[in-house]
Amino acid sequence: MANSFLTKEQLEDVEATYPLEVFYCGDCFHSQLGYTVDPDEMFRNYLWVSGTSDEIPVHFEKYADEVYERFMKDGDLVVEAASNDGTLLKAFKKYDVRILGVDPARNIAEIAEKENGVPTMAEYFNVENAKKIVEEHGHAAAVIANNVFAHVDDLGGFTDAAYTILKDDGIFTIESPHALDFLKKNEFDTVYHEHISYLSLTALAPFFERHKMRLFDVQQTAVHGGSIRMYVSKDMSKPISESLKDLLQQEEDAGVSDPATYEQFGKNIAELKTEIVDMLTKLKKEGKTIAGYGASAKGQTLLQYCGIGTDILEYVADKAPLKQGRYTPGTHIPIVHTDAIKKNPTDYLFILAWNFADEIMSQQADYAGGGGQFIVPVPHPRIIS
Repeated sequence: MANSFLTKEQLEDVEATYPLEVFYCGDCFHSQLGYTVDPDEMFRNYLWVSGTSDEIPVHFEKYADEVYERFMKDGDLVVEAASNDGTLLKAFKKYDVRILGVDPARNIAEIAEKENGVPTMAEYFNVENAKKIVEEHGHAAAVIANNVFAHVDDLGGFTDAAYTILKDDGIFTIESPHALDFLKKNEFDTVYHEHISYLSLTALAPFFERHKMRLFDVQQTAVHGGSIRMYVSKDMSKPISESLKDLLQQEEDAGVSDPATYEQFGKNIAELKTEIVDMLTKLKKEGKTIAGYGASAKGQTLLQYCGIGTDILEYVADKAPLKQGRYTPGTHIPIVHTDAIKKNPTDYLFILAWNFADEIMSQQADYAGGGGQFIVPVPHPRIIS
């Protein structure tokens, strides 16, 4: 699995493998994996921490400001599902509101509480736990689901949990990668077992109606290669925003509800694989050295689909302490501290975490100044000096 980074001792073990195929429903137009992994395997001990990125905390500050200013008042409760290390909820501390995180990763929940002072329930976000939250804390003005909705096998149960927690005029906000970007930008590597769904407004608008809620507004953001922030209300009479109408039309124009669109996407990705492999193979034949940057989950899909291993990459550098000293699943490339880029520089850095490419290249200005070059693989491989 994409986030199953291995210790040295685990390299000799047989790694579990699972089917990874995306299915499309011609009736409701939703796309999701055909096989789901036990969530305890993926989420009880987690290695991605929001605070590792420079970009994400800034993004979350603005996110918190908007949610408070549009939908909250002093004394209100905001609950975040999959709150990770509490970086987003921490941004609400400047306001006179109550905060509560819910996250099944016990190791990350402990970081949220001890390092960021964010009270966190180390459990899954479901109706049973939603009822406990209401009993202990009352109803919430806002429930936030940031980069988790697409990770959920039971979208109906998750939505019902949000409905249970919210006040009658409460708002459910969801931020997630968008199917439109997924299709247009060849983002095949966002397919991994944590990402069960590939979300479109075309599928979600009627879905929420079936769960007594209304999707009424949407914003596009640049984070994670192109995401959408959706606003959902218990008020079924809430007027639909022009931005939502516009984006629904864009999805229709792009063929989100047309099976042929997905057939063409598959062909595009096969061609992209050839482009990536040909570029890296050519560089290696020229005697160039290449390292990876960013032990991201998406990077593991890319490495395994393209057959890229230690024959191509010297190492993968990453800022996250929880990943350093481990090895990539399947390909067994060592993950090292970013200091290795100075100590053992390569001719190229292959940016696996391409959704943070601008941030990474800015951080590695000295590397570029010394003649190093970057390779960004998506939507097509390109070299940046």
